[in-house]
Amino acid sequence: MPHASPAQLAQLSARLSLRLGAFCLDVDWQDAISGVVGVFGPSGAGKSSLLRCLAGLEPACRGVVQLGRHCWQDTARGVFIAPHQRGVGMVFQDSRLFPHLDVRGNLEYGYRRVPVAERRLSLEQVVTWLNLDALLERAPASLSGGERQRVALGRALLAQPRLLLLDEPLAALDQRRKQETLPYFKLLRETLAIPILYVSHSLDELVASADHLLLLEAGRLAAYGPLDTLLARVDLSLAQHDDAGAVIAARLTGHDEAHHLSYLDLAGQQLSIGRQDIAIGATLRLRIHARDVALSLEPPCHSTLLNIISTTLVELAPAGQPGQVIVKLAVGGQPLLARITQKSAQALALRAGMPVYALIKSVALMT
Repeated sequence: MPHASPAQLAQLSARLSLRLGAFCLDVDWQDAISGVVGVFGPSGAGKSSLLRCLAGLEPACRGVVQLGRHCWQDTARGVFIAPHQRGVGMVFQDSRLFPHLDVRGNLEYGYRRVPVAERRLSLEQVVTWLNLDALLERAPASLSGGERQRVALGRALLAQPRLLLLDEPLAALDQRRKQETLPYFKLLRETLAIPILYVSHSLDELVASADHLLLLEAGRLAAYGPLDTLLARVDLSLAQHDDAGAVIAARLTGHDEAHHLSYLDLAGQQLSIGRQDIAIGATLRLRIHARDVALSLEPPCHSTLLNIISTTLVELAPAGQPGQVIVKLAVGGQPLLARITQKSAQALALRAGMPVYALIKSVALMT
């Protein structure tokens, strides 16, 4: 399959205004994007409305939508390209497969309508990538929720879209099916040479899949930027979310076969994670939730915790819940977040610039 390259970055411009009753979406955003842009925000923030406007599914939307040299909408100039002519692929919460067609028929529906010269992805590639070969002759009604979403994704890709929009594609799945299906969506970032916008209520889901993050609040753009950078900002609502946390990089330095552990170097300090079948020297990305980090002014002498590292306190901010504080730490120039009680912060007299020890209860490897 083709991979994205710097030459394939697509400039997406969206200056949009949409009124739906008392709700108003007012977004002015543009960037040269490739890979996956996560779209996050509370319920009613306008995430799905933004995607529908980009796809041309909201006739009341006014403004400008342009991807590269393709202008899909410019209200002032009377330009409005119909949804089916925009080259946008969309996957919804429900798969919306055609019930009268088997899986092969659903996959071929859009593929057959694309001129041969414009087919960047083949049916065989998508079937192999999404592991659909055993499903081709089955009816949609016989598929599990995760299988239906994989087929819906395959159908969208085979229409050869210039832009792929994913509107909470895993929201209707139970936790087991979500875990089975999420790896296929993670591959989007690594495999496809088209820009992707991915809406989700799950911050962890976007952390696993996205490169950049677009934060919407009350119909407006609250922040946009590299995902790792936004996750570490305590001035944003992201830090108040239950899944708040930081993403850090560490180098794998060794394995402990006796204890089934792997060791990593983080700014000269050691982190331990479960034994990984990864070559020594590799750089790994780690996800550490703020709720899994406690603080101490001194290293504990006796503790069951394996990961205790020295950090510098950078900033304190309200955590969005009564009696709680979010603390931003720095270790080797990388950010780390901790959520603690206000009482603990006062008892330790925490302030910016002071050294503290981070007691990390859990570390998740991002694959």
